Amino acid sequence: MTDYRIGMIVPSSNLTMETELPRMFLAREAAVPGERFVHHAARARMRHVTPEELAAMNGQTRRAAAELADARPDLVTTACLVAIMAQGPGYHCTAEDAIAEVLAAENATAPVVSSAGALLSGIAALGARRVAIITPYMKPLTRAVAAYLEDAGTEVVDALSLEVPDNLAVARLDPAELRAHAGKLDLSRADALVLSACVQMPSLPAVQPVEDALGIPVLSAATATCHRILTELGLRPYVPGAGRLLGGELAGAAA
Repeated sequence: MTDYRIGMIVPSSNLTMETELPRMFLAREAAVPGERFVHHAARARMRHVTPEELAAMNGQTRRAAAELADARPDLVTTACLVAIMAQGPGYHCTAEDAIAEVLAAENATAPVVSSAGALLSGIAALGARRVAIITPYMKPLTRAVAAYLEDAGTEVVDALSLEVPDNLAVARLDPAELRAHAGKLDLSRADALVLSACVQMPSLPAVQPVEDALGIPVLSAATATCHRILTELGLRPYVPGAGRLLGGELAGAAA
């Protein structure tokens, strides 16, 4: 049995990443004998999805990374997509480098994955050049996410903002409603659909059914993060029932 210790930096009000990511790895463990994934989280204070609270949360990243370093993780992921994307194009590189620097200083060097960078690499792995996105954010933050994707070379052909500013309320959104939300988007030019461009908005139960219904790849911030973690660990990116990105055939792509 090989253990993989995954460190996560999550917003203090996040309820979903610590649920969906372990569920994907449990599904993988059932399908791939000999692996076990252990999860360790450090929290950064954030309750409302506003530019001010997102920036303040980013200021806690080094402290959270140092705490995770004590557990000697095999990989660290920072899991708040919009906190990074709201800082402007390319900021995921800055955030990842800062965490890597802290880990190295603590003699706990490990790969670092951000959910923002993972979404970019997941889209690239699918070969998608045009996407539609669903977010729980207010419209200005959704525009910031779209601008971030477009700066990285991905055209956002349509976007839907659910406009839920309270982060705990985002966690209570019903993933079963995502199929109806997807129906509101113009997908005629989309190569893929980002069903949840947010690690807090639950979507895992809907990814495969919506992909099957639409006939185009469907991914989320969480499935993209899982894909990037597996590829960074040198493992086949396979999780059953989690969409084409995690079908086991798509290697990682640089963000």
